Amino acid sequence: MSKIKELVETPHTFAVVGVSQDKSKYGYELFEVLTKHGHTVMPVNPKYNNIEDCACYPSLAALPKVPDAVISAISPAAAEQLAETCADLHMPVLWMPPGTDSAEAIEVCKQKNLHAIYDICPVFVLKLPRERWTELP
Repeated sequence: MSKIKELVETPHTFAVVGVSQDKSKYGYELFEVLTKHGHTVMPVNPKYNNIEDCACYPSLAALPKVPDAVISAISPAAAEQLAETCADLHMPVLWMPPGTDSAEAIEVCKQKNLHAIYDICPVFVLKLPRERWTELP
């Protein structure tokens, strides 16, 4: 089974780094779609105390537990540092949707044995009909 299918098929816990209260932003869309599909989301953004009725954490280090995966909603310029942080905190998976990854971040993931998912959007995956999940990489 693909790691992507494993993560979306049953409820998991995701940390969304760069989540936003602005409903027009990608970080909010990630939060909304993941929660609507039954996943637990731990929002991460030092600008906010809450997203909807959910506590928002200032950093990955402040999370109450290690998530099943970290999803990036930040710029590619910050991706390498995010990968380093995930590896240092023993996060198992870093998912970098298109527009949030960098070659340097992917290399850090390889060097530190951090499972990296990139070039595919979790929102897109979750909006696919379930029978199409068998086609996921």
